[in-house]
Amino acid sequence: MVKKLPPALASCDVPAIWLSHKKELYNYIFKRVKDRELAEDILQEVLLKVYNFCLSKSGVRNLRSWLFQIAQNTIMDHYRKSSKFQDRDIPDVAAEEENMAFKEAVNFIEPMLGFLPEEYAVPLKMADIDGLKQAEIACKLGLSLPATKSRIQRARQLLKAEFITCCNFETDAQGNLVSFDIKATCAPLISYRKKNF
Repeated sequence: MVKKLPPALASCDVPAIWLSHKKELYNYIFKRVKDRELAEDILQEVLLKVYNFCLSKSGVRNLRSWLFQIAQNTIMDHYRKSSKFQDRDIPDVAAEEENMAFKEAVNFIEPMLGFLPEEYAVPLKMADIDGLKQAEIACKLGLSLPATKSRIQRARQLLKAEFITCCNFETDAQGNLVSFDIKATCAPLISYRKKNF
């Protein structure tokens, strides 16, 4: 299956990519390194990586997540190369801020519960979003504990299937989400994103 590139990447329009994201990327970098000059230097490195990417024409599904992943990696590279910094000085970017693609995907879990039959959506929301214990859910819904566990498990499978149907996502070798985007064919989530983000 051929990956469809965002228009700016498909045409390798580096100036358009840069104009759209430069300020946000700078703020992201500055927040972590807390030095304006260093933030500018790292931002320039990110620009070079974007340019090199365009030359190689590799595939990317989610431009924004990809750009911030490059920025994060470039910050880490800078700290690793710099001999004046100890390991303890390297900002723990992963602890400070969860993977951006994962955070973006989480925003769509609740709306996607609406795609499931109510008998599955309700216990799953109570368990995974509201944080109720399964025995408490069983009591509230008038179900046996085994029936509740079964519905929650089935709901998770259905929700995963909906994510696969409605979203493009990529994971790294460790299974971490590195890229997330809604498919153009998933009108309900596209509409939700337009209204809420």
